[in-house]
This record gives sequence, C-alpha cells and structure tokens, in this order.
Amino acid sequence: MTKNISCADSGADCNWSSSAETEEQLLEKVAQHAKEDHPDMEITPEMVGKIKSLIKEV
Repeated sequence: MTKNISCADSGADCNWSSSAETEEQLLEKVAQHAKEDHPDMEITPEMVGKIKSLIKEV
C-alpha cells in the first residue's frame, strides 16, 4: 500500500502533499519539505510521532 501525507493534515496553511511506498521514504520527503518550506520548524521526537500519526495508507 502507498503511504500518503499532507501538510494541511497537521493544521498548517500549506498545500504540500506526498506519497511513497514506505514510511521511511515518506519521512525523508517530509524532512526535505520541512527544511525547504518550514525552516523555522523544530523537528523533535514528539513532532516525528505526530507526523507518523498523520500518515495514511491508500
């Protein structure tokens, strides 16, 4: 199953979304997006947990 996430799911005013075959691949895409478009965001273990909870399987 494909994994999917969107920035809007977190409540952010952002239209970015992505999908990948694995959670690891998707988290890499999320990290790159955060670095490029949300540089002020601090990636903490709690944030990673929240991000993982937002991943949907389609």
